[in-house]
This record gives sequence, C-alpha cells and structure tokens, in this order.
Amino acid sequence: MKKLDKASLLKEKLKEVIESKVDEFHLLGYDSVTEEEIWECITSRYNNDWPPLHRMVNDIYALKVTDFMNWLTLGAYRGSIDFEKNSLL
Repeated sequence: MKKLDKASLLKEKLKEVIESKVDEFHLLGYDSVTEEEIWECITSRYNNDWPPLHRMVNDIYALKVTDFMNWLTLGAYRGSIDFEKNSLL
C-alpha cells in the first residue's frame, strides 16, 4: 500500500466538503469550477503549515465566489494557472 502524504490524506477526508462547494459554485453559474481548483485555492493560504481539520472545513464552506475569482485572477497574472484548462478566465 502506497504511503500518502498529509496533503493527500486531508484532501481525501475533505472530499465531500469540497464536492459540496463545487456544487454550490455550479448552482451559481460557475460550471467549470473543479474540485482541484477549490483545493488549490484553499491550500494556497496555508503554506504547507496544515491547520486543524475543523478550520479547513470552515475555510472551504466560507469560500466566496469573489475570493475564488480573486485567487484565480492573481494566479493567471502570476502564470500559475493555465488559461487553456479554465474557461472562467
């Protein structure tokens, strides 16, 4: 069995929470938002210093579309987000 790193374990535990946030964004008309983008947006705040699980759940549920779009726009300016993969930009 392959040993998973902490990020992978946390992502697996939070899968349903992330899916819920993706569904919320889809209901608001942002159909191209993916689970991976939500995960990257949330984890970009932590700098590999993982907070308690309850804080991560709160951060995911508290994520607003405007915060996500700001993160996406800044990533596009920095070149860390691929325009080809994301039709929101």
